[in-house]
Amino acid sequence: MTLLVTGGTGFVMSVVARTWLDRDPAARAVILDRSGLDAMAERYFAPVRDRLSVIIADICDPSQWSAALDAHDISVIVHGATITPISRGSAAEAKRQPEAEEPAKIVDVNLMGTVHMLDWARSRPSVKRFIYVSSGSVYRHHGPDWAGEPLPEDGYVAPLTLYGISKFASEMVVNRYADLFGMSSLSVRLASVYGTMDRATESRNFRHVPNKVAHMALAGEVVRPNSLESVGDYIHSVDVANAVIALLKAPRLRYRHYNIGSGRISTTGDIVEWARERVPTLQVEVSPHETANVIQDATLKDGMWGEYDLARIERDTDWRPRAGKEAFHDYMDWIIANEGVSEEKK
Repeated sequence: MTLLVTGGTGFVMSVVARTWLDRDPAARAVILDRSGLDAMAERYFAPVRDRLSVIIADICDPSQWSAALDAHDISVIVHGATITPISRGSAAEAKRQPEAEEPAKIVDVNLMGTVHMLDWARSRPSVKRFIYVSSGSVYRHHGPDWAGEPLPEDGYVAPLTLYGISKFASEMVVNRYADLFGMSSLSVRLASVYGTMDRATESRNFRHVPNKVAHMALAGEVVRPNSLESVGDYIHSVDVANAVIALLKAPRLRYRHYNIGSGRISTTGDIVEWARERVPTLQVEVSPHETANVIQDATLKDGMWGEYDLARIERDTDWRPRAGKEAFHDYMDWIIANEGVSEEKK
């Protein structure tokens, strides 16, 4: 089978493509992205490069890629091409509002890019399933109504940003194409993702708390969070890739929308302690907002910020996320092996 991954030279989508190829020595993958493979991606894909094709083109201009894709007999599609205009993590970053810089481009790529890909897929009989990669940003800041319950896919949708709005609009377009053209299509809503291949790219330059803490710990830096009580549902990119592939291969899907997360909340304090298990000398200083180097709003405990309900994907597949500490330690090991962090610093 041949998998098409749009946005596949970036963060999470590159892991989806590599995991697909690792699982089956006969499988092939095609990446469609406006950027080619950077140095890290070249190294990452080297063991499977003979079964990977990369098409460099603008998702919003089908004339650049439609004919090229036709040559590959695509079986399944994971559409992850997007612009992620998020600015958080330090006092300086929090002052930026990246959505204001190119608002029309965000909507064009995130929404119309999805329309163009669906329009191509609907007339290709070889395509058996289409997965749209959405985000927890479609949810509102608070919910469910009863404290302590995980956030389900039904209800609580109220995106406020252009990113979230464009993601939710794309979900609805995916649903409509499925009904109009009999496509096996669904959307996955990702919680806060970190892990393998997490790096700055042209379309995304943001690091969640586990990424920042892992790098600071391994580099011997002082971690200065504004709070140890802030929370998130943090999921490793390899776990996301395994979940997406489980949905690609599932014989029956009961739903149009699936959460993918760790199914639990972890505090910044939890992550710091996990890092300290690997780096006992780690120094942590809770700091004011102005001097903190890890910033999260500790008042945001539920809604898109809280625990995501995984009942749907656990019902329809055998996928389960790894424990938070296990996944985090795996990421620290990956950083050491792939980003030039020395064992001495560890």
